[in-house]
Order: sequence, then structure tokens, then C-alpha cells
Amino acid sequence: MSFELRKHIEEIVSLTDEEFEYINSHFKLKQLKKHQYLIQEDELVNHIYFVIKGLLKATFNDVSGKEYIIQFATENWWISDFQAFYNHVKSITSISCLENVELLYISKENLDKICRENHKMEYFFRVKNSSGYVALQQRILSLLTTNPKERFEQFTRQYPHLGQRLSKTIIAAYLGISRETLSRISPKV
Repeated sequence: MSFELRKHIEEIVSLTDEEFEYINSHFKLKQLKKHQYLIQEDELVNHIYFVIKGLLKATFNDVSGKEYIIQFATENWWISDFQAFYNHVKSITSISCLENVELLYISKENLDKICRENHKMEYFFRVKNSSGYVALQQRILSLLTTNPKERFEQFTRQYPHLGQRLSKTIIAAYLGISRETLSRISPKV
């Protein structure tokens, strides 16, 4: 079903055709339009998603209704409300489409099954989860210890391809700054 998924997995582990066909049979395809929600706050989350095409954002709304952008997901990235997915609780985040998206998704039950049956996949998901944890820690530390200009510079180094796909308002929100501050520190955006 997905050349992209196989290529992504094989960046970490090699698979035979039979192994990939079996793994791939546990994934399903989902397509959503720009502005649609993949996950809404307070829902049960039974799937993780691999982005084949498009761009999504994960957000959290505080008690006053202020929205915080936690992360983006674009081609070859994984996204979900991972706390809800792994802990079987309702989501605290929402995930919406910033572009039309094409996703592959797998249930917790099937993920556990393919990891139990194929240790290459267990290793693959351990590596992906570890790198996701490191990226999240780096994001938190950046928000705590850097000024807006430094955060913007880190963002453009880390995600050079996203600047053209996101509005100034969304980039500013992700960086925790105003749109005006973003314009002042980088008139090119």
C-alpha cells in the first residue's frame, strides 16, 4: 500500500517483502481536508498516524481558551495524542489539518501485535519514540531558555521546509511570540 511507509521504516531496519506486506496489512488509509480535525480534545485515541502527504498541527487549549501549538507533523512524521493513545485516556490535545492530508494509521492493538511478532518493528518504534522524546525535550528547553530570535533561528534550522508552508501567525504561535515580534526579528518570513 505505501512505498513511503516502507522507505521510512527501512531508514532504521530492513524488511523482507513478506515482512513488509504483513506489517502494511495492519495499516489503513485516511484522507482529510484542510481545516478538518484528526483528533479533538476529550476524545479517546485508538490510533497513531503516519503522514504520507500534508501538514498537521497538535494544539492544547488552556482553561482560558488560549491555544498553544505543541508540534507539527509533515511527510514521514508520526502524530497522535500519545498520552491518550498509550495510557487509554481521553485526549488533551487536538490535531487539525493545515493542508489536505493523507495518512496511514494503526491501532494500539495492531501496533502491539506487530511489535510482539517482529522485533525489528519493536526496535523501529523504540527508536522513533526515543527521537520524539528528545525532540520534545529540546522544544521545552528552547521555550524555557532562549529568546524569541534564538527560537526562530532554531526553528528555521530544524525545519527549513516548514517556513514556506506556515503562516506568520502560526509560526509565531509555535514559538510563543507575537506576530509583530516575528516580523521584527525576521522580515523574510
